[in-house]
Amino acid sequence: MKRIVLILVLLFGYQQTQAQLFTKEKIRNLENFDKARLSWGYYLGFNSYDFKFDYKDHPSEDVLVDKSMGFNVGLVGNLRINDYFDIRLEPGVVFASRNLTYPELTEDNFREVKSTYVHIPLLLKFSTKRINNFKPFIVGGVSTSFNLSSNQDNPDDNSSGEFRMMKNTYYYEVGFGIDLYLMFFKFTPSIRGVFALNDELKRDVDPNSAYTGNIDKMSTRGIFINFTFQ
Repeated sequence: MKRIVLILVLLFGYQQTQAQLFTKEKIRNLENFDKARLSWGYYLGFNSYDFKFDYKDHPSEDVLVDKSMGFNVGLVGNLRINDYFDIRLEPGVVFASRNLTYPELTEDNFREVKSTYVHIPLLLKFSTKRINNFKPFIVGGVSTSFNLSSNQDNPDDNSSGEFRMMKNTYYYEVGFGIDLYLMFFKFTPSIRGVFALNDELKRDVDPNSAYTGNIDKMSTRGIFINFTFQ
């Protein structure tokens, strides 16, 4: 009986909390913030970049990718369409690092890949109706990046220890987040997946290279965790 009473109390408390959070009217911060046609801001965040490999003939062991945390920083330009849709341009700089290990090679089987990208996403943001001082949303779109660390034009390849990548990459992006309306600004944490569409690998001169010969496509997969201030 005591257990039943405890469960009922907990359920009642949960329902009350939900009601307080979602239905009880509170003082709204920045009441007219989203009514502006254009708005601006900036973001800081982190990323985790990976590579997806497609092989011509599947090897006995895949190329291993060791990921590390990177850093993002950029600007936000927001064009309001209506109460639910916005178009966003978020140009920024992305610092990422990945280490590759070729387990089938006994010597010289490690490559460090450090990249600095100028990343330019064009996104469509779909938001729910604002609830007190927060508003969830989903976002999706396309983007392109220019790899400032690319050695695409370097004549040296893996035979000289140089792992080469293409300069330009194209992506699609999907994610979600929540707008939090604080006293003096809008704060938005969000998470977004980034998926490259094109092959980013610059192949070695030798078509039978142990590093690139069996790779049909190498493309980035990444996660962004951004904190936006407007």
